[in-house]
Amino acid sequence: MVTLNLFHGGPYGSWNGETHDLETRLTMVADELRALAPDVVALQEASRGRRRGVVAERLAATLGLHHVFEPATTRLSPLYFLNRLVVAVLDFAEGPAVLSRFPIVGSEVDELPRCRHRLAPRIVLRADVATPWGALAVFSTHTSADACQLRRVGEIVRAHATAGPVLLGADLNVTEHHETMTAINGPGGLVDAFRAAHPEASGATVYQRPGAAVATVSRRVDYIFLGGVEDGRRAVCGSRVVLDRPRREADGRTIWPSDHYGVLADVALFGIQCAP
Repeated sequence: MVTLNLFHGGPYGSWNGETHDLETRLTMVADELRALAPDVVALQEASRGRRRGVVAERLAATLGLHHVFEPATTRLSPLYFLNRLVVAVLDFAEGPAVLSRFPIVGSEVDELPRCRHRLAPRIVLRADVATPWGALAVFSTHTSADACQLRRVGEIVRAHATAGPVLLGADLNVTEHHETMTAINGPGGLVDAFRAAHPEASGATVYQRPGAAVATVSRRVDYIFLGGVEDGRRAVCGSRVVLDRPRREADGRTIWPSDHYGVLADVALFGIQCAP
């Protein structure tokens, strides 16, 4: 699995033309995902607009994957027509997506509570993936660091883990030491794949300036969690930071795939063992 916050480039790109090299960055992302060949991908800040199209759909088509996408910004207010008007005027919507090598046979969206950021709608997207070995629930979410949102994410994903294997790819906007992270990976909870593979490594994933000449990341807020399997730590065969290299353009500019790095996790499910 790979998880990545795509960095949509801002909601006003259709107005001012500034998308922070979205097309170039999407090409970089597609090239690396093709090389990594993940079975499932969780995306955050997957965007939609008349000019950019549906970014998750475009990536899935380029890579030959199934996908499901759900915008969160269409839930700005309880008024349906107001939400549609805002999205239409901005020509922009964004939210999480899941891409899969295997068929996606169902999906569900849960809205997250807004305790502090009232005008920042957030959701959890679940994709029901039919693998050759059994059913797999894959979640993607992007929280605004509200404690109540982390608690709700933990409730939703941990509840599904009682019925079978689950994977959660997330930009949680908090570090692993945040007090409410225990709602997700507390005792008996989900396993942080990167931390299981690297007990001491930094694994920083965020605050990369997309045009910087050097790496600028400083915090780890992007995660892959595993649940619903016996002894989840042993099911983590490996994990690493990916999509963490820039490209130098002909005009001398440096472009990174996103303002986040991605995370890859190699996990053994359905009784399969990690390779020796």
